[in-house]
Amino acid sequence: MIQRFIELGEGYSDLYELIELTNASQHRVEHLIALHTTINSRLVSSLVTVLSPTKEGEFQPIYICREGIPNPHEIPNKRFQLFEELSKTIQKPITELDVKPSTIFAEKELYYQYLIGILRLQRLITPMK
Repeated sequence: MIQRFIELGEGYSDLYELIELTNASQHRVEHLIALHTTINSRLVSSLVTVLSPTKEGEFQPIYICREGIPNPHEIPNKRFQLFEELSKTIQKPITELDVKPSTIFAEKELYYQYLIGILRLQRLITPMK
């Protein structure tokens, strides 16, 4: 099983792409996730859509808008509200987790490996085969 984060951006206009991708792939959506963290004393969130693995190749895409959205528990905002509306539309709850910021990792790939480990521990993505 190959599980890979596909970064769309930091949650500005790319959030609309995440919403469109999620709507277009409703039949494959396994989870909607909000990852909360702190960067330079700012509370920020990443929004994530986890799709089910492909039948052939066993590839599981995990789409992310990384750390560009204000944490909605500190500052209510329209971008997170759009994600909540998406959640209601496709009838999938948003799972919220607190994670370390990507800035403490030397490379972005190490950060994504860390997140994959957390998502596996939380049983939000399938374990290694």
